Amino acid sequence: ARMRRLLTPAFSARRMRLLGDHIDEIVENCLDAMQQAHDRAPGEPVDLHAHLSFPLPVQVICGLLGVPFADREYFHDLSDRMNRMGTGDAAEQARAEFARYMGGLAEIKRAEPGEDVVSDLVAAQREDPSFTEDEMTRLAAGLLFAGHETTVNQIDLGVLMLLSDPARRDAFAADPDGQVQRTVEEMLRLSSPGDLGLLRYAHEDVEIAGVTIARGDAVLISPGAVNRDADAFPDPERFDPDRKPNAHLAFGHGAHFCIGASLARTELNVVFRALFRRFPQLRLAAEVDELERRSDRVTGGVHRVPVTW
Repeated sequence: ARMRRLLTPAFSARRMRLLGDHIDEIVENCLDAMQQAHDRAPGEPVDLHAHLSFPLPVQVICGLLGVPFADREYFHDLSDRMNRMGTGDAAEQARAEFARYMGGLAEIKRAEPGEDVVSDLVAAQREDPSFTEDEMTRLAAGLLFAGHETTVNQIDLGVLMLLSDPARRDAFAADPDGQVQRTVEEMLRLSSPGDLGLLRYAHEDVEIAGVTIARGDAVLISPGAVNRDADAFPDPERFDPDRKPNAHLAFGHGAHFCIGASLARTELNVVFRALFRRFPQLRLAAEVDELERRSDRVTGGVHRVPVTW
């Protein structure tokens, strides 16, 4: 409840609309970088992940939180270490280091506050002594991690969804402005980056599909499975931007609805509209099955997206 109260103004729809022009500028700069890479080595693939999917969300979240963009390689390394599975205590050590980094940034904001979320959290701490340093740094680190990692993967996966079917790409490229919103919603429904499941505990005995879940039992809920429920989504495995209704749960629901949903939607709508206006003949420079998956990461995704045009 505290997190939502503190962060709702920062991630409000109004704030996202105001961010729109800034995101447009960042996207255009990223697309310029893609074109320059293409021109330097004509005929060679360009890594869309390195030139667009990664730098865009990082620049946006840095500006929103007040994190120096120059520190991006450092905190991305911390994010990557937190994101790895099967590494024992390494992920927890990275999480603690991430919190220390955000604590150092908070000290800077105490001396020189800005118009950013970390400055807002520092101000909230002054007003509420029960909002501890540990809570604040963990919250700030979580925002920085989630604010770029999942969006990076969503851009990569969305591009793969469009480029894996030339007819689908052509249909979208013919009218990016008119199709982007519903196309992005279908991408969100089908991809759900980081969907390893949500841990919940039953408050009382409940029967679901003939199985009794006893009070106190742990349950792992998969939004990805929900988003492919044939009772809610006819032909659920089919990519269908015209699907109505499309009440997916990619951002959760109720009290657990993602606080950054407006930010993610704003970024995705801007990036896909601009990308296919600039490069309508964009195509993959490798087969989808040849791409290396990040199967050892909590948020999944791929390492590279080689493209050409």
